[in-house]
Amino acid sequence: MGVTKSDLFTEEQNDLANVAKAFAHPARIAIIQYLLKSNACINGHLVSELGLAQATISQHLRALKDIGIIQGTIEGVSVSYCINPTRWEEVKNLFSEIFELYKNPNQQNCC
Repeated sequence: MGVTKSDLFTEEQNDLANVAKAFAHPARIAIIQYLLKSNACINGHLVSELGLAQATISQHLRALKDIGIIQGTIEGVSVSYCINPTRWEEVKNLFSEIFELYKNPNQQNCC
């Protein structure tokens, strides 16, 4: 496996790549969608909702928490997760900026 040369890229490019990597699993998308619908969630609810093992859910939650898109609070023996609104806006803006760079090829000379 090659060494990544992330220092060759901007902080924004590295951040967008890390977010895209975390979003690149359907279980994580399902978790995000569930959190957006429910506005908060106890970890155990995700297990019954998605039908995945607790350990698998925990791994996916960790990946989403690592990029800051979700946050959790401990309530007794369970953890309640929700979308981190500040980071959600940052991620939304990252994707919007790159998508807005696209210009319709019909309006340009393009291959």
